[in-house]
Amino acid sequence: METLYYSRMSSPVGPLLIGTSASALVILEFDRGLPEAINGKEVAWQESEARTLHVHKQLDEYFAGKRRSFDLELDLRGTEFRKRCWQELLKIPYGETRSYAQIARAVRNPNGYRAVGQANHYNPIAIIVPCHRVLAAGCNLGGYGGGLPVKAFLLRLEGAAFREEPAAPEAKQLAFLAG
Repeated sequence: METLYYSRMSSPVGPLLIGTSASALVILEFDRGLPEAINGKEVAWQESEARTLHVHKQLDEYFAGKRRSFDLELDLRGTEFRKRCWQELLKIPYGETRSYAQIARAVRNPNGYRAVGQANHYNPIAIIVPCHRVLAAGCNLGGYGGGLPVKAFLLRLEGAAFREEPAAPEAKQLAFLAG
């Protein structure tokens, strides 16, 4: 069984859980507790602020508006299709967005926009692998594992253009945080 190192951090979008292997970031999640398994494999957890400090620092800089890209080793664990999608997400520049259909075309599955949505749903490294930068048709927010208010907050922080869907009033809850 693999041992992963974790810590928690407070952020403007709520508590975050950071998990690393000996050499790379494995998970960055909205903290709902330690997962028993990652990509179907059981893991043991050991708390370590020291092993996650570099991730904390870069996230603090990002939330302060001082960092536009991350310089971290990533250990993306998932199916080959999901990993292709996540690699494509890493190409979306700060402050820009793409549609699910654009990502589907980029990973050579032009009709697979729903599969791209599922890959985003299972993204193990929120914020850094920027699935929040993927929008539904018409520049609408679509879905987000951290909730639509968090997605809107992150896009505002980055200065990205998007349209809040009228049917999602909860997306306005964190609007005041983005100023």
